[in-house]
Amino acid sequence: MKSFSKLENKLGVDFDNKDLIKQAVVHRSYLNEHPEFELDHNERLEFLGDAVLELVVTEHLYKNFPNPEGELTNWRASLVNSTMLSTVARELDVESFLYLSKGETQDTNIKARNYILANAMEAIIGSIYLDKGYAVSQKFIADNIISKLDEILENKLYQDPKSRFQEIAQDKEGVTPTYKVIEESGPDHDKHFIVGVFLKKELVAKGEGSSKQEAQVNAAQEALDIKNWE
Repeated sequence: MKSFSKLENKLGVDFDNKDLIKQAVVHRSYLNEHPEFELDHNERLEFLGDAVLELVVTEHLYKNFPNPEGELTNWRASLVNSTMLSTVARELDVESFLYLSKGETQDTNIKARNYILANAMEAIIGSIYLDKGYAVSQKFIADNIISKLDEILENKLYQDPKSRFQEIAQDKEGVTPTYKVIEESGPDHDKHFIVGVFLKKELVAKGEGSSKQEAQVNAAQEALDIKNWE
């Protein structure tokens, strides 16, 4: 039996409706194995939490920075993306409280688990909003997510992976990365690309996607990870 008082302590929120915080960590797969479970999965809460998160972050950036809209959009994206949300979820030990199917529990795919954690984080924000209102949601987001902004700005993490990889590669190695399609498959309406990113003749990493651009971005992110340039 999961003790949600521990999760409440980590979140810094004492819920009036305990079912809300419990539902926020119920993954759809769990209900496939436990159809008798008393609560629904967390996707509706996730839908709500996504909107609350975006509003709080947008309001903070608008009120505190005179920068143009394009820059603020990039900063916001770096605060609300799945990488950031899964990181915050791990800091709060949300993973220990997830309701998952046996298959999902045993899945060792880090990217898949991070996606589940990011969605749960949005659902938690939605549950806080429903239970405690906007002000408490705002404080939670400020303490746990907006607090990462200084690090993001200092390290230019708001840049997309291609821009970051190019800037660091030019700085560290004096080389501009190039991208090459290694494999292309599928019909015109459902293409799949594998793209390599190169520093001179060195293949640093590969990325996949449904477009060349998506594959390039994924290759650049993989290259940043491989080079440990994040």
